[in-house]
Amino acid sequence: MRPLKIKCIIVDDEPLAIEAIEMHLSEYEDVDIIARCKNAPEAFTVLKEKEVDLMFLDINMPKLTGLDFLSALKQPPEVIITTAYNEYALKGYELDVVDYLLKPVSFERFMMAMDKFYRRKKISGNNAETIVKPENEYIFIRANRENVKIRLSSILYLENIKDYVKVVTTGNRFLTKNNLGSFEKILPEKKFVRVHRSFIAGIDAITSFSADTIKIGQTEIPVSRGYRESVISRLHLETKLIK
Repeated sequence: MRPLKIKCIIVDDEPLAIEAIEMHLSEYEDVDIIARCKNAPEAFTVLKEKEVDLMFLDINMPKLTGLDFLSALKQPPEVIITTAYNEYALKGYELDVVDYLLKPVSFERFMMAMDKFYRRKKISGNNAETIVKPENEYIFIRANRENVKIRLSSILYLENIKDYVKVVTTGNRFLTKNNLGSFEKILPEKKFVRVHRSFIAGIDAITSFSADTIKIGQTEIPVSRGYRESVISRLHLETKLIK
């Protein structure tokens, strides 16, 4: 089963600005651009007729400004503002936009905005929040510009490395731009345990332990004081067994 496509529209009266967003979005295989609109009335028609997950919205447009258009919508999709004017940023955030991008938008800054969108929607994507199937058999993560399916039973441990998470499985390892807290929220508690601020371990993968460490095969992972009690509890061990 493939992750659901994200349906987005671009609303901007500048063809070059639309092309720039399209170029950035071409790196996201899970995004479909379903419409390109040069003004707010065109966008309004699309929103009435189609389901839209994300709208890239310019501010300075003919007929109706982007912010006035957004204010008038009763149930707007998620919105990323793209504009050359920084003085409207506060108003944009008052309207609960995902992000406010100043033109010209670098790909690095664009990625940050998409990260925010994915975290809010909890759907799979480039540098995104992970999807978990309802039966909790596998997850999808974004790695190497692909949506990679990983079975939960194959995960040995996860390690936080700055702005990334390394997911180590029985046969591979993947690096995805995310944070360990996001994984902790969605991984099933019966199968995984947080042992350190930088590590989550697969319980079935743990081969040995001590008061300060666990081992998964030949890999030694620290157990911090803050997580020691919960680790013991999750492994159904009595404190006196930890020497």
